[in-house]
Amino acid sequence: MSAPAPSLFSEAAISTATALGLTLGRANLEVFSETLIELASENPHLLAVTSDSRGSGKLVPFAKALPKQIVEVGIAEQNLVGIAAGLSSVGKNVFAVSPACFLTARSLEQVKNDIAYSDNPVTIVGISAGVSYGALGSTHHSLHDIAALRAINNIRIINPADNYEAREAVKAAAACQQPVYLRFGKAPLYNLPTAEAFDTQKIRVLKQGSDVTFLATGETVIHTLLAAQALEAKGVKCNVASVPSIKPLDKEGVLGLAANSKAIVTVEEHMMNGGLGEACAALIAQAAIKPKFKIVGIPDEYTVTGSQADIFQHYGITMEGLSETMLHLLWSL
Repeated sequence: MSAPAPSLFSEAAISTATALGLTLGRANLEVFSETLIELASENPHLLAVTSDSRGSGKLVPFAKALPKQIVEVGIAEQNLVGIAAGLSSVGKNVFAVSPACFLTARSLEQVKNDIAYSDNPVTIVGISAGVSYGALGSTHHSLHDIAALRAINNIRIINPADNYEAREAVKAAAACQQPVYLRFGKAPLYNLPTAEAFDTQKIRVLKQGSDVTFLATGETVIHTLLAAQALEAKGVKCNVASVPSIKPLDKEGVLGLAANSKAIVTVEEHMMNGGLGEACAALIAQAAIKPKFKIVGIPDEYTVTGSQADIFQHYGITMEGLSETMLHLLWSL
């Protein structure tokens, strides 16, 4: 299978991925669509509701295969959430699909009241999350969604890191009797090392080490794994963990790694305010564990304009940038 476009990863990063035996998979959105068709084919009560997003949400095959199980509301995200909640309240298994930047901003009140407060187990699917829309700029970047939804009671937040996690997350959401937010980007992702069993509410340890730890979520996870491999060549042994569930956070898993690490770096495609890093920092501080700690994400500013790769490069969310960040943290001990 061909390697990712050089614009997404440096030649050194591609070489490291190849040396690790990693292969390139598909975009998580494609896996989402494929899995949803499988589940809906077996369950006529499973519905997709979308706001003129069947193309960007990869739901065209779903609509062709199951035209009676998709509802199109047009560009009206607040109506989308209200309709999804209503359908859920009469026993339908609903996946509400729309760009994450609009779904979790324009519709936040409906998510809070119609879904979470009313306990309607809708799966909210935020597509093209993070900086997937790249050069379309801050209006289309979704860097607030995790922070906003973490503050709302009665909703799970799952941010898959590869195709395996995406498939398991969709199946878990379909079976969940609680509101769920699934977060997907657009980029094809490397297939990460798989475990025999995977629980979407637990961290997934991809690499074990005795010195430091990377905790990452979503499309940033692959970059931490590559960074850990680069650091190993310099004698630094890293734990690398994917954190698919940001809410609830796997407290036992995070604290277990923190207790045995000299330094921790969290990485996310989200504002540093209110995301994975702050959730982990609060947990670790309250447990009185004191490793060196740093959050890597988007700082409190409007992002630079460019592709997802340009933005990752600018903020150090790359193999090279993360390796350097971890080394600086170790040197400060």
